[in-house]
Amino acid sequence: MDVGEAATGRTEPTRRETARALGSAMIGNWFELFDFIIYGYFAAQIGHAMFPEADPVTIILSSFATYGVGFVMRPVGGVVLGHFGDLYGRKSALVFTMLLMAGATGATGLIPSYATIGIAAPILLVICRLLQGFAAGGEWGGATTFLVEYAPPHRRGFYGALQQLSTSVAILSALGTSLLLNALLTEQQMIDWGWRIPFLLGFLVAPVGFYLRRSVRETPRYRAASADRSASPIREVIAHHRGAVANVFGVAIIWCVAGYTFGAFLISYATELLHIERGTVLLAITAGTLVNLAVIPLAGHLSDRFGRKPFLVASAAGFLLLVFPLFHAMASFQAAWTIYATAITAGILSGLYSGCAPTFLCELLPTRVRYSALSVGYNGAVMLFGGFAPFIATLLIQQTGALAAPAFYVMSAAALTLAFLLRIKAPDQATALDR
Repeated sequence: MDVGEAATGRTEPTRRETARALGSAMIGNWFELFDFIIYGYFAAQIGHAMFPEADPVTIILSSFATYGVGFVMRPVGGVVLGHFGDLYGRKSALVFTMLLMAGATGATGLIPSYATIGIAAPILLVICRLLQGFAAGGEWGGATTFLVEYAPPHRRGFYGALQQLSTSVAILSALGTSLLLNALLTEQQMIDWGWRIPFLLGFLVAPVGFYLRRSVRETPRYRAASADRSASPIREVIAHHRGAVANVFGVAIIWCVAGYTFGAFLISYATELLHIERGTVLLAITAGTLVNLAVIPLAGHLSDRFGRKPFLVASAAGFLLLVFPLFHAMASFQAAWTIYATAITAGILSGLYSGCAPTFLCELLPTRVRYSALSVGYNGAVMLFGGFAPFIATLLIQQTGALAAPAFYVMSAAALTLAFLLRIKAPDQATALDR
């Protein structure tokens, strides 16, 4: 039953419908996140291809500034697509985000280099990143809402964790693609044309995700709330749910900063500044991502039994206490084992957080504005704290001369999130979504 159909009460989905919904949400989320984050894993090569030659730190700064620009549009996409998703259905919004992301990603892979068209190259790159950011702004909140609203109450944490599981699979896919291409191509070939391959491949996979999302039913929660839909979701969020949006924003701070610091930034940091072989760095981050993949569903499952908040607090506290020793070791020893230790530790702590946070945030919000409020709060944090994390971390090194300086940014983020978590009263997990 589509959103336009009359639905007078909640019809629980069959097992087949649930499996299809989970598959469409996870595969679609994997596709979109792969397309969005692949830039970070090829930032050094893209920087050399799209910007004038300069010193390594300046090239990294230019590349990550463009990377961060995509995050400026995420709150805009969150507002527009979240409003659309609460008004007309989660499914319609998610289909649109996929089509937009696919187009922008394919176009990125076709942009000529700076040597060929000059300043037009970085300008076109920025435009494509803005479009990707707009699409990503509607994807995260929509996919999370979609999965959690399909879940039975006793499995809600686990279902929500699947959204982040697909995100980690996207990261692993990007890492695998980067490892393979760097193994097969020379450094100059990667700069000349090799970095374009994953963008074009991501575009070619789009029809599969589009088909799956187009054929799935709307969520049971949304269909059940047909008589209680808001006439203007964004206006209602601003008028009546500012506190809840602020909580979503605060909870997401360390999540975003850690994800982009230990993901996209760590590769360029270790290769360009610590001079560790790129293949070694990618293998270390792959190991951390595999650990993350194992921890996420386990944390989601355990949160259904023991609550979400204890895991979130433990993870944020772990980042606060451990991140400086990790960066100090990497800067001091500049050895492969320090990258492995950092990536694996980050994988564990991020897994604890990612396994519980999606459902925890959904449970803070009523169905009628869940997509909008979740998208606005989360994407605001991504824009301010996550998207520019690689840029800020690099700038801290440039300004202080200390290779361990990025640790202080992560620690500040962890402290802010802990302050939010400690003041939020965890909702009753059994009835949280019945609003």
